[in-house]
Amino acid sequence: METETFQELLTEEGQALLAELRGFAPGDELAVATRLRREHPAELVSAAIGQERLRQRAQAKFGADAQSMYFTPNGVEQSTRRSVAEWRARRFAQLGVGRLADLCGGIGGDAIALARAGISVLAVDRDPLTCAVARANAAALGLAELIEVRCADVTQTEVDGFDAVFTDPARRTDRGRVFDPAAYSPPLSWAIEAGRSRPFGALKVAPGIPHEAVPADAEAEWVCDHGEVKEAVLWFGTRAPAEQPHRATLLPGGHTLTGGRLPDPPAGPVRRYLYEPDGAVIRAHLVAEVAEQVGGTLIDPKIAYLTSDRLVSTPFAHAYEIDEVLPYNVKKLKALVRERGAGTVVIKKRGMAITPEELRRLLKPSGPNTVTVILSRTDNGPLMMLGQPITD
Repeated sequence: METETFQELLTEEGQALLAELRGFAPGDELAVATRLRREHPAELVSAAIGQERLRQRAQAKFGADAQSMYFTPNGVEQSTRRSVAEWRARRFAQLGVGRLADLCGGIGGDAIALARAGISVLAVDRDPLTCAVARANAAALGLAELIEVRCADVTQTEVDGFDAVFTDPARRTDRGRVFDPAAYSPPLSWAIEAGRSRPFGALKVAPGIPHEAVPADAEAEWVCDHGEVKEAVLWFGTRAPAEQPHRATLLPGGHTLTGGRLPDPPAGPVRRYLYEPDGAVIRAHLVAEVAEQVGGTLIDPKIAYLTSDRLVSTPFAHAYEIDEVLPYNVKKLKALVRERGAGTVVIKKRGMAITPEELRRLLKPSGPNTVTVILSRTDNGPLMMLGQPITD
């Protein structure tokens, strides 16, 4: 979509079209388009239908705001989930940030969260259409007075006078995801210096960033939302203690675990309770901190399953009560599932080549009960553990 066509969506005619299309079923698209093109320009109808389609997709990230916002396909794909953006905005607000430069601002998802936290934002992006969409979003949500959108090269943007800089480099090209931080746009090295240039800085990176790529003066935070690791952020100026360089944050609860300097716990036999650390905890290398909480040991030096005789409530790991531990054997497992009358088999696994779907087909579960099967590689050979999850 061209910028000029998008601007037409903001006119009275475009707004009427969008209102009429709200909530339309994708299966009705051809009939709806044919009818609307009798009264409106075909290009505008196509743009409005495309925008409603994007709004429906964006609801998973932006909730009710999506029905008032505007999007591009890349904007929906790459923008920060609302809950994650709000968490980061709260951190900036707690640091006392009043003015922030949002570099690579995209369609404005982060700028919206920052403005709602009371922060004045300069949102910079080099794509004219993306900037037009960001301006429209600020206006649609009543935040235009707090968000200035500038179409410019972020590497040429002057940030003097701002309390903080937030950078979200592009990690995709026409060929797909970019895994090499040096190939980010702008490169990771430039974004790091931008973060250091003001009293506070934050740099969004892929969750899989190697720990050796994290600068020594940065606090690295991995954020998980509803059980899914969404991003990692490098923070500058937060003065994280040297013994706590890493942070795992779990949303929506806002639970935070810090650390990163404890030695790995020893490995030992499986005991009554098995703990599965959250993905953000694993990414942040904070499994040892959870082991300390639950009095646990690993079941294998390279597998992030903890085991303990104690049941300890922690938001940073899912607990299971284990009642059977055996060497991995599909025939034996099938017999156990049948004995328990389990028609529902929840399969968790680490360090094993078989997929849960493949194993479930082999087990042919049947019956009214549910059982959890946890498979893991260990130094003593692959194990299968049967039990039930502990719910608070």
